[in-house]
Amino acid sequence: MPRLGERLGHRGDQLSGGEQQMLAMARALLGNPRLLLLDEPSDGLAPAIVAQAGEVIREVAAEGMSVVLVEQNLGLALSVAQHVAVMQKGRIVHPAPRAEFAAGSEDRRRLLGVD
Repeated sequence: MPRLGERLGHRGDQLSGGEQQMLAMARALLGNPRLLLLDEPSDGLAPAIVAQAGEVIREVAAEGMSVVLVEQNLGLALSVAQHVAVMQKGRIVHPAPRAEFAAGSEDRRRLLGVD
């Protein structure tokens, strides 16, 4: 997260929304957890910052950390996920491997209203 290094002398409330989101992920990773829980990390972020967040998520997952991502940005979710679980009203209504869900446009259309 090189942008945070550039802003080292700033307080958290002086950071942009994307920088604050990166700071939150960095703080979560400081304890070297086995599991990272992320709730809407792309919410309100510019596309370039969403791409950076995706890179960080893919990197920690590649290093062996388990990641649970709750996300409405389907592109981000599919770019980092191995498994997908669509929830409705707190219940999992469609679990699937990422590749299967990515290939099943009918499932995406039926469950999410997107192609």
